[in-house]
Amino acid sequence: MASSTANRWIRPEVFPLFAAVGVAVGICGMQLVRNICTNPEVRVTKEKRAAGVLDNFAEGEKYSQHAVRRFVRNRPSQVMPSINNFFSDPK
Repeated sequence: MASSTANRWIRPEVFPLFAAVGVAVGICGMQLVRNICTNPEVRVTKEKRAAGVLDNFAEGEKYSQHAVRRFVRNRPSQVMPSINNFFSDPK
């Protein structure tokens, strides 16, 4: 029974689907861990929750302006600028 079920559902053509779903779940998990560990608005421990509203602007600025955002800040907002220019320029 188990081998027939495995043969029915685990086929080579579904491996790309498993990979795509695995990458998506990994990205979601990474974002959740990032929010829990580094977000200044999230307080997990009871002592930090009891502190109330904090004025931690420097920590919030550090969280919102992370390394990826700083890396792409001065880059063009196109995925493939050379291909876009090739098809959009009238020359």
